[in-house]
Parts: sequence; C-alpha cells; structure tokens
Amino acid sequence: MRPQSVMLTFLGDHVYGRGVCVSSGSFIEAFAKVGISEEATRSTLTRMVRRGLLRRRRSGRRMYFGLTPTSAEVLKDGERRIWHSGVVNDADEDRWTLIGFSLPESWQRQRHELRSRLVWAGFGPLQNGLWMAPGEVDVAHVIEDLGANVKVFSAEPRCPTDMQALVRDAYDLADLGERYRAFLRRWDRADPAPDAPDDLARSLTLLTEWLQIIRTDPRLPLRHLPHDWPAGKAQQVCHALHERFGPEAARIAGRLLDVVPDETWAER
Repeated sequence: MRPQSVMLTFLGDHVYGRGVCVSSGSFIEAFAKVGISEEATRSTLTRMVRRGLLRRRRSGRRMYFGLTPTSAEVLKDGERRIWHSGVVNDADEDRWTLIGFSLPESWQRQRHELRSRLVWAGFGPLQNGLWMAPGEVDVAHVIEDLGANVKVFSAEPRCPTDMQALVRDAYDLADLGERYRAFLRRWDRADPAPDAPDDLARSLTLLTEWLQIIRTDPRLPLRHLPHDWPAGKAQQVCHALHERFGPEAARIAGRLLDVVPDETWAER
C-alpha cells in the first residue's frame, strides 16, 4: 500500500469532520502498525503539504497537520463511494454520458491528463475521441483548464446496440473483477489480516485496499456485467469487517492521537 493512500484512509476515518490538526508523531505511531517507516511517513506528510493536501501548524515544539479544502473534498468523495453510492449499480434507467473531444496532436500532456481524468470519472473509450460513462456525469471539473474542444451528451442505448459487448470493449472487466476476487480471498475468512497487531491496523489496511479498488470502479450497470460479478459480496464483507474492527480501532486511535484545534475549520 502506498503511504499516501494509508494517510488518506486514516484521515477519512479518524480526522475528517473533527476540526483538528494531528501531530506528526501520531501519524508515525499509527503507520508503524501497518509497516510504514518513520522516514516514509515524514516524507509523505511533506509531499502532501507540497501538493496542497495538508497544511502545517506549529504548536510549541511540535508540528501538526490539518486538512485543506482539497483533501476535504477527496475524503468526502471517498466517504460517498464507500458508504453511500456503493459499488452495485442496479438503477432501472440505462442512461449514459458521452463525451467527444478533439485535441491537437502536439498537445500530448493535455491529452494524457484528459484521459486520466476521464478514467477517474468512470469513463471508458467507446472509439477514438469518444468516451462513455454510466449515469449522468458532471464533466465540468474534468475538462476545466485543459482548453479541449469537448461535446457532451446524455444518451440511452437502442437496438441493435450490444451494450454488453460495448462495456467489455470499453472497460477491463477481467482486471476489475479479479481485484474484487483477490479482496475476497484476503478478507472473506475467519482470521482476516492475522499478522496485523491490532484492529486499527486491520481497519486501515481493509479500507485502504477497498478504496484502491472502488476508486477505479466506474459502477457499470449490473445488467451489463457477468452474472457472477463479485463486487456486491466484496462490499458486504468490507462493511461487515469495518463494523467489527471499528470500535476498537477508534479507541486505539483516540489513545494515540495528539491533536490541536484547526483554527481554519470555523472559516469553512
């Protein structure tokens, strides 16, 4: 697991919404439980400050770190994906967002950036310059600041369109399905994460692995997926284990968290 991914999990589960800044020592102690060194933790904190995901605050001789509007939005999105929208799309409507774009061949950086943002937003390539995503997607944040010539449509499939074939071509279902099955092999057992020292470590590992999967899941309509699609069962396992690990994980985190009030919180 990447240290930044673990950092976001920890912030989302134990810091987000509390209006506090957390000492570097607390992060170091928590992350040591999942095998992340002090050097890697300090480097991750510095890198996240540089990227605008954390802000520093000194109190006495100690350094504390608080959320920024950017990281708060990232954590809000993660909360929505885990606990609200879920991974199973069983909506009655078969609606899709289509986005067509045109960029000069010389704009290699913008082209790569746009494609990365499209994948993050749940889009898959339908054909050259035309991508699709399930549901109604607000693409304003996807195309902003890129200068791309973009056209966006909302559409429904019509006969003789073979949507299952289109979905298989646009998305790597084999890879995504295997990631869910690997999650189940690791966690759907009597002794999940047996090497973890405590429930805080188990909870951090569980949610970090889960977020890494679902952030790449476009939530495709269930009607177009294989009949044995494993996402639903994997989600049930994740939620059940988080409920099982959560109370003790919160107690452990409460004991090790050294915090000061985030003075910017009331301004947001």
